[in-house]
Amino acid sequence: MSSPLPSSPATSVLDLAPVVPVVVVDDLADAVPLARALVAGGLPAIEVTLRTPVAVDAIRAIAGEVPGAVVGAGTVITPDQVAEVVAAGARFLVSPGWTDVLLDAMRTSGVPFLPGVSTTSEVVALLERGVREMKFFPAEAAGGTAYLKALAAPLPQARFCPTGGIGPLSAPEYLALPNVGCVGGSWMLPKDAVADRDWDRVEALARAAAALSAGGTSR
Repeated sequence: MSSPLPSSPATSVLDLAPVVPVVVVDDLADAVPLARALVAGGLPAIEVTLRTPVAVDAIRAIAGEVPGAVVGAGTVITPDQVAEVVAAGARFLVSPGWTDVLLDAMRTSGVPFLPGVSTTSEVVALLERGVREMKFFPAEAAGGTAYLKALAAPLPQARFCPTGGIGPLSAPEYLALPNVGCVGGSWMLPKDAVADRDWDRVEALARAAAALSAGGTSR
């Protein structure tokens, strides 16, 4: 993620909030109120994953109707998806992994991006290409905080957004690491709250997530 976000005081998605919600939108009608609840709770960077048929339309709706939201696309794995989500209004891109073809497409998209890594060699390969901000995925399965801590000394220039298996109890442990800018998670979007459209509950959980920092105290 080598360029700043447009119209944002922060230099990257990693600096907007300690937590980036990872959102799966099944019903397009939920996209805007869900995003409004997250923004009201202090989580402006919203990653909408391309896992459902309505995901691109959800990105378009959030981009057009939710002031303060910095909506991005997650689970981006092809150049065609890059073009489609940027046209829909995505302001950042997140991939679970990367190839040279995908990386080139993300670079030329004009928006910031977080390519996914899970090994040291992948990190080094991205650093060679001038990419310093990455998604560490699947975080817990790939070694968790111990793995990222081990990377900090030899590769201090790399910064990460760990995602995958992280919750409110483990998030502060990740945020305490010098090479972690934020974490990704979905715990502020419990399935029953979304099903019931209990946006007040989502907002409250988002506010608690926004207050997290190293040690679990408010930033």
